[in-house]
Amino acid sequence: MAKKGREKNTLNKAKHSKLVNRKKNKLRKEKELRVERLKAIVQKVNQSKEKDSHNE
Repeated sequence: MAKKGREKNTLNKAKHSKLVNRKKNKLRKEKELRVERLKAIVQKVNQSKEKDSHNE
């Protein structure tokens, strides 16, 4: 038999999925920021190496 009335657990599931998605997006953004920072550092180091090699 089908249940009558309101579905039991949909609100909790919706809240949980919302929070999990928020957490995943936060982790994804942090990972992207970390990659961008690393790229900037590598680029800076490469530029300083080029300057050193030109000065010698």
